[in-house]
Amino acid sequence: MTFLSVEQPDGLVSSTPGIAVDFLRDWRQAAARLSAGHRTAFQHGYWLGAWYEAFGDAAPLIAVISDVATGRDIALVPMISHVRRGIRIVEFADLGVCDNNAPILALDAARDPAAVDAIGKALVEALRALPDRFDLLRLKKMPAQVGGKPNPLVSLGRTGSCSVNGNLVLIGDDYEAYQASIRRMQMPRCWRVFSRLGNARFEIATDAERAREFLDVMDMQQEERMRQLGSPFVLNDDVHARFYREVARQGVAEGYAVISALVCDKGIAATTFGVRHGATYLLLRISHTGRTWANFSPGLLATERTMEALHAQGVRRFDLSIGNQDYKRRLGAVQVPLTDATVALSWRGAPFAWRDHAAQGLRRHPRLAALAARAMGKVAR
Repeated sequence: MTFLSVEQPDGLVSSTPGIAVDFLRDWRQAAARLSAGHRTAFQHGYWLGAWYEAFGDAAPLIAVISDVATGRDIALVPMISHVRRGIRIVEFADLGVCDNNAPILALDAARDPAAVDAIGKALVEALRALPDRFDLLRLKKMPAQVGGKPNPLVSLGRTGSCSVNGNLVLIGDDYEAYQASIRRMQMPRCWRVFSRLGNARFEIATDAERAREFLDVMDMQQEERMRQLGSPFVLNDDVHARFYREVARQGVAEGYAVISALVCDKGIAATTFGVRHGATYLLLRISHTGRTWANFSPGLLATERTMEALHAQGVRRFDLSIGNQDYKRRLGAVQVPLTDATVALSWRGAPFAWRDHAAQGLRRHPRLAALAARAMGKVAR
């Protein structure tokens, strides 16, 4: 049976056999659970701790799923709840800063399809039984696996239904062979041009103070770039700036937060920000000086130098973030599908779930999706 508790027991819910779901409202209390579990870089303690602290307006809702027979925790799902247009929504702790979202899984997480599916079912039933009377569960950007284990929440949606995807570069032990495979990008020439600048060098921040300096420059460069494009930029507002700097403060010394830059006497030409978990690195932000030093593609050069440095440290999987810009293809990235899942938790949430399902279905038919987009555009005008 599923036991349900929210700080205090709410009672016993007849539900998925053998699985208990406990909801916590404080990340610090939840962080001690499954500390050694499988996770992606976005479920790291440094990331989630900084996230729940920075985005304090969101109401934490962390599901701890356990095995009734043994009492062992088998999964932890970091989520939030909020109200939008009168609809009570539960979703991952993301708000647009994560490239993917997933539960933390026990080291001995199940692989059996029935046992895996039961976890997602238990979560939905427990959410429906909460006194909060939530209307909608939205789980976005889920990878198929977490640490080589099946992601149990993917079964709640249609595989590959997300509108965005990862961009993965797999590099073997020979980095020179990889460099040869991208020779058309002329990275050696770009490095030679950059090296002609006074005291030119590539640098990865090793302490929080230097990381903050790079992040300050990154914010300015990205804001200027977005202004040129006529696009809004929010990553340097008080909340986002505090979040990224806290991730850097906690994680830079041990190599979880990777903040790098191309530096010379005239200033900082480009920066990158990413996170590393095991042999995987995820590139999240790039900035550069725009037209000033465009003759050596500073953003791309900073990215490639970062990949080379991390490869020497044992990284072999490089995820270049969501968004399918052409440079990622030229760096050898292969698109990795992600999954969205929307589940109605009440009758009020049903229309929103139907709308999400329709949009996910359209993504499987690009021509039909284009026609629908044009029709919606005409209606809006």
